[in-house]
Amino acid sequence: MSNNSGNELLKIENLHAWYGESHILHGMELSVREGEVITLLGRNGSGRTTTLKAILGVVGRRTGSIRVRGVEVINMATHRIAHVGKLGYCPEERGIFASLNVEENLELPPTLADGGMSVAEIYQMFPNLMERRHSQGSKLSGGEQQMLAIARILRTGATLLLLDEITEGLAPVILKSLDSVIRKLREKGYTIVLVEQNFHFAAPLADRHYVIEHGRVVQQIEAADLAAKQEQLNRHLSV
Repeated sequence: MSNNSGNELLKIENLHAWYGESHILHGMELSVREGEVITLLGRNGSGRTTTLKAILGVVGRRTGSIRVRGVEVINMATHRIAHVGKLGYCPEERGIFASLNVEENLELPPTLADGGMSVAEIYQMFPNLMERRHSQGSKLSGGEQQMLAIARILRTGATLLLLDEITEGLAPVILKSLDSVIRKLREKGYTIVLVEQNFHFAAPLADRHYVIEHGRVVQQIEAADLAAKQEQLNRHLSV
């Protein structure tokens, strides 16, 4: 686990967000330090995915403060936020090019910052993708598509990763691979915000959990306090 000594990479204060007339986030507050893995936990519809989208500016309207690497981005365009923050977003729908093969998908991402992983480094981290490098995106399993979606972000040079429901619908053997990938990324100094329904996957990986209800944080749990607060957490998540 992180020793919390890193710089604050992401600081959200009093964040409100809307889709059209629908007011989804009601004063979100959270912070993430360099090298940390944090999770956003909550029931469906609680505002977890909207929080990631609001950080990137892909909601209808937002107010409050979002500081990424010390820079206020609340009024910035999405492409500027991605560059300033070295931010990578892996949406639930994955967003790979189904008609292109694995290697072509890996050659395409734009560069956000120097130091993106090379294709060779990607294959080292994701051996399955190496094996399937000539396979079309549409021919990959759900787990392979998920790995490719994460790999494409790593090619851009992003080091602050927003990952949305990356385990959904995946087999246990793939979950084990993704667990290993997140641990390796942490060792390399990446900072990760995980929106995750699968608490058993997220719990051993995260430094801190933010429990979200109705668009705001209702509880913040450090990894060290998890066992003591498990019952409260179960109540919030209806486990």
